[in-house]
Amino acid sequence: MAGTVEPYLDSLRRELQSPGPAALSVLLALLVVALTFLLWRLAQGARSTRRAVLLLGLCDAGKTLLFARLLTGRYRDTQTSITDSSAVYRVSNDKGTNVTLIDLPGHESLRLQFLERFKAAARAIVFVVDSVAFQREVKDVAEFLYQVLVDSTVLKNAPPLLIACNKQDVTMAKSAKLIQQQLEKELNTLRVTRSAAPTSLDASATGGPAQLGKKGKDFDFSQLPMKVEFVECSARGSKGEEGDADFEDLEKWLAKIA
Repeated sequence: MAGTVEPYLDSLRRELQSPGPAALSVLLALLVVALTFLLWRLAQGARSTRRAVLLLGLCDAGKTLLFARLLTGRYRDTQTSITDSSAVYRVSNDKGTNVTLIDLPGHESLRLQFLERFKAAARAIVFVVDSVAFQREVKDVAEFLYQVLVDSTVLKNAPPLLIACNKQDVTMAKSAKLIQQQLEKELNTLRVTRSAAPTSLDASATGGPAQLGKKGKDFDFSQLPMKVEFVECSARGSKGEEGDADFEDLEKWLAKIA
């Protein structure tokens, strides 16, 4: 092997010792490769330090029960959270990887405050939607999701996003497909109205809020820098409090992003 490689090494040494354009090309190519590798390692290192999976959503979407079910498998009565809860969750994959689940309050006066605190650590985001109340809450759900999606840190880190359409055990629950279509429509409307609104002096100085999706096209989730997926689930489960939760697709997603 050494005898095979040595002629190429000798050729490279001669090229580098000569002042011609070929040597400059070799040096430039090596520099580009080294810089690309360095940037890739830095990006991988930054992502590996982000171990939090944030559970977001409006009040009563079922975030806290989902959090408890994932950790213990058991049903428990919950109430509206006014602070965050976190715990280590061992995902179901061959690597036995751990992530930190963080359940954030959904109250309007608290949710952005807690998002600000934890967003930089987010490896992924689970946005929980109440599929039963969705038709009534669609504007509020879209408003909060819009605020998450245009956040500069979220856009920069682009953590995978899962829209968990919860409470599918209830007959009147809306499907994930319908929820996706309605959210895309509402987010498109929000984008239009926000872009038409007057910009403050402070916002002008910092470039204003980020543009959601592609300019000139109706919004859809494929336009975002992060991968967005939808799943149907039920933290309560089809058999009620005594049965298991129905969130196999959520568990598979957590194993994948970990």
